[in-house]
Amino acid sequence: MGDYQLIILVLGCLGVAQALFLSAYLLTLKRGNRAANIFLGLVLLGLTIRIGKAVVFNYTYLDPWVRNMGISGFLLVGPAVWLYGQALLNNVQGFSKTGLLHVAPFVLFALSSKLIPNDGSLAAICAYTAVLAHLAGYLIVSWTLYARASSKARSGLLSWYRGILIGVSLILVLYAGIFVGVVPFYLLGATAFSFLIYLFSFVFLKKHHLALEKYAQSTVDVAASKALIIRVKDKFTSDAPYLDPDTSLQSIAQKLDTQPRFLSQAINEVEKVNFSEFVNRYRVEHAKSLLTDPDRAGDKIATIAFDCGFGNLTSFNVAFKTHVNMTPSQFRKQNTSVENMK
Repeated sequence: MGDYQLIILVLGCLGVAQALFLSAYLLTLKRGNRAANIFLGLVLLGLTIRIGKAVVFNYTYLDPWVRNMGISGFLLVGPAVWLYGQALLNNVQGFSKTGLLHVAPFVLFALSSKLIPNDGSLAAICAYTAVLAHLAGYLIVSWTLYARASSKARSGLLSWYRGILIGVSLILVLYAGIFVGVVPFYLLGATAFSFLIYLFSFVFLKKHHLALEKYAQSTVDVAASKALIIRVKDKFTSDAPYLDPDTSLQSIAQKLDTQPRFLSQAINEVEKVNFSEFVNRYRVEHAKSLLTDPDRAGDKIATIAFDCGFGNLTSFNVAFKTHVNMTPSQFRKQNTSVENMK
């Protein structure tokens, strides 16, 4: 075995091992949406079965029935990714007998693995074509589910599910290309899977429970969040509560007669920032107007900072540079120079 083949083997095995670990973690995870966790775990398990077979078969002989067991993994991925979308985007919490029937083709194919031909014959080609078509069909309905939920589901959930669909679709395209001879490299699917599973692991461990489950049980939908943001902006425009250094999430929520967690959710989902960053946007905009006001030209930067609601000069400088890409002093100097040139 050459160095190149050894590297591909190691990458494939590491990807499979990582996927098995994440699958086991999700299947046994108790908190959050139990149904969603299980279905996502089944997606990874099905991909692992299929990719694992490809990795092993490239380096050693496998009996036809074992190869069929590997192929059966795709029959689990399709329904699992669709059911995961239902649980994630429609907040389905339980399991239905009708839903579980979708995994019947996987079970039947696996149990019949010794009877299904895997020898390059017409029957074997038809069987594998049917497996690929099965996965493609479920991906189509899953993408349809995603499109229909785009107007009501939270953006974080949508982007996460879209990433899952893109990854599974890519793997299907690669294996379909290998099957028809368009993709010459047999282990390209396994290599791509390893890359995707590493990326998935990073994003999952960093964002999944922090971002996806943060508002999982919230009764506030996207429309309600947008309506609340309109009220917040109206309040900030009319009363300028951001000028008060003691302004807090709780105080604004009280003024709007809503709960702090609903206000936090709306700002996070609609404005893509937290409450502190949202307030600082208004403070910085007010500071820009004061820094360019000829009547305030003699004021110190610290005075401007306190007048805009900042508690100290450091936080003002950091917030200002974040939003304007220059310090308050640089901004004042630049705009003063422009005024002098007129």
